[in-house]
Parts: sequence; C-alpha cells; structure tokens
Amino acid sequence: MATENSTRQKFQIIAATIAHDNNLLNITQLCKIAGVSHSGYYNWCRTTIKNALIRDEQDKKDFELILKAYQKRGYKKGRRSIHMTLLHSGILMNTKKIRRLMAKFNLSCPIRKPNPYKKMARATKENATKSNLVKRNFEAYGPRIVLLTDITYLFYNGKKAYLSVVKDAFTKEILSYVLSQSLEIDFVLETIRILVKKHGISLCTDTVIHSDQGVHYTSIKFQELVANKQLRQSMSRRGNCWDNAPQESFFGHMKDELDVSKCQSYEQLITAVNDYMDYYNKERYQWQLAKLSPNQYYQFVKTGNYPLERFLETPELPVWHSVGEVETSTQADKPLQNEYHNPSG
Repeated sequence: MATENSTRQKFQIIAATIAHDNNLLNITQLCKIAGVSHSGYYNWCRTTIKNALIRDEQDKKDFELILKAYQKRGYKKGRRSIHMTLLHSGILMNTKKIRRLMAKFNLSCPIRKPNPYKKMARATKENATKSNLVKRNFEAYGPRIVLLTDITYLFYNGKKAYLSVVKDAFTKEILSYVLSQSLEIDFVLETIRILVKKHGISLCTDTVIHSDQGVHYTSIKFQELVANKQLRQSMSRRGNCWDNAPQESFFGHMKDELDVSKCQSYEQLITAVNDYMDYYNKERYQWQLAKLSPNQYYQFVKTGNYPLERFLETPELPVWHSVGEVETSTQADKPLQNEYHNPSG
C-alpha cells in the first residue's frame, strides 16, 4: 500500500509538472527521473479521468436530490435544512457533502443580515407595563408555558400589512397568527382569541404571554383579555430586544424565506402567509429540535415517538422544570410567578 501511494504521488507530481508553463521536460523524461514506467503513468491518467467522470456523474445525481429538497414548498434552505428535508423523505446525506455540492454547482441560500430592533410605539402613561417573568428562560419550563408574541411588518405591492404572532418558545410552533391592514389593537386581541380557541386544552394556569412593551400589549383591552383567558402576562425590559429574541429570530427567518414582493393584493398576501405558516410548523425542520419540524417536536416530547428512528438514534427526551420547582431567594427574582393571573376571569 505504501508503494502504491508513493507511485501515485509520483504520477501526481508528473502531471502537475507538465501543467506548468515553464516546464521543459516531456513525460518520458519525467517518468525516467521519477523511476516509474511510461505506460503506468498513462494508465493512471486514464483511471483518474474515468473516476473523475464517475464521481461527477454521481455528484450530478446527488445534486438533483439536493435541489429538489432546496426548492420544496418554494422556500430556500441552507445545508442543514436540506439535510433534514432529505432525512424526512427517506434519504441520508451528510451536511459536508451537501455543502460541497452546493458550492460545486453554485447553489446558495441567502444569509440573513442582522437587522436593528424595530421598537414598537412606547406605552403612554395610562398604560401599564408588567414585570419580566420569563427572564430569557424561554425553554426552561416545557411546552405551552412560555408563549412569545410580537408584531412585524410585511411590505407588498407598495403597501404595508401587519402580522401578529404567538409562538411556543419551547417547541418553536406558531400557535396563532393574524394578518391585518391596520395597526388597530383588534388584530392583536384576535391572535389571543385564536390561541385559546385552537390550543386552550393544552394551555394551563402557568402559561405566560410574553411580549415587548409595545402599546398593544400595555393596553387595558389586551391585559383584560389575557386575564380573562386565565393566562399570565410578562414583558421584556424597555428597549431590550434580547428579552424576546426567539420571536425576533422567527420574523427574521420568515422574511428571508417568504418573498411577499410578488403579492399584488392583500388576498394574495394572506394566501402566501398561510402557506408559509403551514410549511414552517409541519415541514421546516430545525437542527435544535432533534431535526424535526415544530409540530413533530411537540408530538415527540409528548409521546416519546421519534419519526427519524430509522436513520438516527432516538435522542433523549428534553428535561424541563416544573414552575413550582423553581426556587429563588427574593420575590423580585422569581420567574413565572402567578403575579397577574386572574382565576375568576
């Protein structure tokens, strides 16, 4: 084996030398200097070319699979998303190979640039803020405990629409969302009503609605609705985007993947947003969610059934704290306290 490697290296040196513009020796002379046969070098060249053609043909076939996964549902994906999409379609391909073939065939996924935090309108004096009960412990308490909510802008056909979303910080699921042509508070209230209607059975008296200090969330109407639905309210510190970072991250990824510039009407925008939310919850697989989609991950943590056990070892079920188990020294430091819960509704 050592001799084979040595001979192969000599052939490679000969080929590289011939390729140089300032080379004055022919193949016969170089083979003689290297102590290898003239015919052996030509056999090596033919084999190398043949193997390269075989590899290139296989690369093309594999890239077709990558491209199909990349284009699935019309949303662009990076190497990890492609890897997980292939896994869920029954194909195992490692991320290094995917990255190599994407580079080889000039396929790229746009990298999201960091955007400055767009602050909501500041609450007026008569509006009440709430304490930060979450304290960035987004995933500490399991599913349906910490729910994040926020509003973002969507521009289409020279117009602006507003999207209100509620996201489960643990499973990353989008539990409810409402699109609006106006910033009136009604569409934010409707987001909470839809949340309770669709997922009320999985919510509990420990569930927290966490937001920024925007005018919608500090309003009396919103706070009364949250209390009447027997949920608790938490708010980020003023101007601190990190206190609601997972929700901001979702909006950033959504805007990278969902192109609404082609929407000519509000109705088309609604259709595009509905399709993306369906895709995100059911088919946008996430590395940190055991390579599952948000909906699949919720079922996994509830049942222990892992849909990728054919390819991968079933990961350990995540461990989370019961809210009652959290012990801190002072009332001010206690996260997720029942401070604003109104059981009488």
